[in-house]
Amino acid sequence: MSVQIKGLNKLLADLEKRLGPDKIRNISDHALKEGARVFIEELKAQFELFKDTGASIDEITISEPMTIGGVRTIKIHWRGPDNRYRIIHLNEWGTVKNPNPRGKGAIARAMRNAENAYKAAVKEAVRRGV
Repeated sequence: MSVQIKGLNKLLADLEKRLGPDKIRNISDHALKEGARVFIEELKAQFELFKDTGASIDEITISEPMTIGGVRTIKIHWRGPDNRYRIIHLNEWGTVKNPNPRGKGAIARAMRNAENAYKAAVKEAVRRGV
């Protein structure tokens, strides 16, 4: 089943005309940051299940909003002194020698679990901004 919404582009253009492109960008950036915080909470909860030293949890970082391919985007990555970014993909996908590590699929689970809360956080942030 699919839904087609008519007039959405006109609505967005009207909002941008009334508020201005800078205000719209600020609202969307704030909404992205709120959504990222919700996702990070769920991601940390998933990583708690298999943590050893907690370095993977401590190094989770949120980037500043950026435009990629004409779409405002925010990235969640790992940056810190323990260089956990090097092994995150091994925990997520496994290796030949250890195909099923304890943390396998943690990021995918976090994305599934946080989807509705993320949408609600973004919706609320946009509502408060407009």
